[in-house]
Amino acid sequence: MNAAILIIGDEILSGNTLDTNSNFIATELRNIGISVLRIFTVPDEIDAIKNGLKAATEIAEIVIATGGIGPTKDDKTRTAFAEFFNDQLVLDDETFEHLKQLFIKRKREHLLEINRSQAVVLSKSRIFQNENGTAPCQMIEENGKLVFSLPGVPFEVKPFIRNQIIPFLKQRFSLKHILTQIISVVDFPESLLSQTIEDWELALPENISLSYLPLGNRIKLRLTAVGNDLDQLKNQLGAEVEKLKPYISENVISWNGNEIQEILKEILIEKKLTLATAESCTGGELARLITSVSGSSKYFLGGVIPYDYHKKMEILGVSEKTILEKTVVSEEVAQEMSQGCQKLFKADISISTTGVSGPNSDEFNSEIGTVFYSIRIHDFEKTNRLFLPHLDRNDFAHFVSQRVLQDLVSYLVKD
Repeated sequence: MNAAILIIGDEILSGNTLDTNSNFIATELRNIGISVLRIFTVPDEIDAIKNGLKAATEIAEIVIATGGIGPTKDDKTRTAFAEFFNDQLVLDDETFEHLKQLFIKRKREHLLEINRSQAVVLSKSRIFQNENGTAPCQMIEENGKLVFSLPGVPFEVKPFIRNQIIPFLKQRFSLKHILTQIISVVDFPESLLSQTIEDWELALPENISLSYLPLGNRIKLRLTAVGNDLDQLKNQLGAEVEKLKPYISENVISWNGNEIQEILKEILIEKKLTLATAESCTGGELARLITSVSGSSKYFLGGVIPYDYHKKMEILGVSEKTILEKTVVSEEVAQEMSQGCQKLFKADISISTTGVSGPNSDEFNSEIGTVFYSIRIHDFEKTNRLFLPHLDRNDFAHFVSQRVLQDLVSYLVKD
């Protein structure tokens, strides 16, 4: 079973809006055994949308389109779909009533007539009502193809996919089970890793595939097993992982974890350790990653962002002498920041970052791209330096934060 994704919107092509829908949809489809063959992005133009539909339906059995559905006069998607499927647009009474109740619930009845067009649908479509917005999802079945048209807002797309479309597809088709296991490997260059596990990889059964997913100096090995018997798949995948262990055990920080913050959560809860952060150059990205995991309140005590060096002194007790002698971007300042953070929050673990991400340097004329980070676990302390002049500010903060959490996990695993 194959699928294609059609992303509609000038705002995507202009770069003003990031397309997160295709990533989410592709992942959810893969999890139920449907492969995405191609992702198309087209502007809000009738001919472009029709050409996108033609290309997508030629290669895939399922097409999921998002975007371009709105109450404004510049909406071209409905017209393009109607012309492509040689259908008529009609006011759907059930959808209009759903829309009416939504506006009553939100105390916006005065906007109902303005949004009436949201209840206009293709006459031969199947409707999935929107519990989080005004535009429904329409499904058109033609020539053995299923084409879904969704609104483009991500917080509407996600529940549509998770709660309605995925269950519908699972019920409609006899889909194979897919099991995925991600093994996180550190301090192992990808080329050397590939060479080391080559014999094991070549001996994998045909229904199990392996992907290398580099992230910083961490490599995620993704094993994907496909089959009809779920229990058999679990046993088969487990057996292959056992065969892999002798090759890479010393470099593995997780045998079944995806995001580094999720791996960290498991370790901190298991070891009953608490954590706090003191961030300068990462601007809160560390804390954001840590708290993006549900249940992080069990181990994350809090964080501070003493961006100005006077606040590093005032809040964390960093010595003015250290700053003046070593500059604010230094190993010594990072160490004093983590020490002050550990005391401030009375945490088992503290981590700190100080650096300059650019494009301009700081008042100490520190070299752009330089960062020091300190990890303190009880009485243990380790400071590392990175030099990343090629990254912009956002990528810099994200990369450094990922690396800090990865190193923390490595220390805890080897503890």
